[in-house]
Amino acid sequence: MDWRDTGILLRTRRHGETSVILDVFTESRGRHAGVLRGGTSRRIAPILQPGAQLDVSWRARLEDHIGSYTVEPQRSRAAAAMSGRLALAGLNAVTGLLAFCLPERQPHAALYGRTERLLDLLGEDEIWPLAYLRWELALLDEMGFGLDLATCAVTGSSDDLAYVSPRTGRAVSRAGAGEWADRLLPLPPCLRGLGEAPDAEVAQGLAVTGHFLDRHLAPELGDKPLPDARARFIAAFTRRL
Repeated sequence: MDWRDTGILLRTRRHGETSVILDVFTESRGRHAGVLRGGTSRRIAPILQPGAQLDVSWRARLEDHIGSYTVEPQRSRAAAAMSGRLALAGLNAVTGLLAFCLPERQPHAALYGRTERLLDLLGEDEIWPLAYLRWELALLDEMGFGLDLATCAVTGSSDDLAYVSPRTGRAVSRAGAGEWADRLLPLPPCLRGLGEAPDAEVAQGLAVTGHFLDRHLAPELGDKPLPDARARFIAAFTRRL
């Protein structure tokens, strides 16, 4: 069994004396692990940074074996990630969430494309948080927990949408919320792709996506806590508010 693909390195784990296990998000194979022999060497270790774009070849005797990788670097994102605290925290949040959420060996081509485009924006701190928020919305949708923000769950109207139901992920208008408004999540316009998306709105949007990641998606994955890297990114972002 063997194949070749392009992928984004999510994480590495030590394996024996000189090898590492690579977790790579590939375009056509999804999240896929494999052993890279000699991965701790001085030649190869510096390119094995989270977010690196790799040309990977995988081979195993049987398809269900962990198999082994050979890799060639396509491009590094280390310089962009080290351009500031927000960029580094954002990169770690993306790779951490993907390693946490994605099932092994199931393709998610659309999410792969969005992830690649997001990581290519690293270092552009003025636009990156909004791009990251839209990526989290896409991640929830890909995992089966997408938000329905087009019309009010109560009235069916698309006017004056102001809230999100924390239980269903559907939008609710002010008229539809009534006396339940204080139990609903805020719906900032940027979550619906509207307005200029100031930082305060993006922070509200991240609180909404965080709720569904933590309260809906995580319990389906064994009720493990979300990666700390996401909280560190949120903290780095909210410092500038």
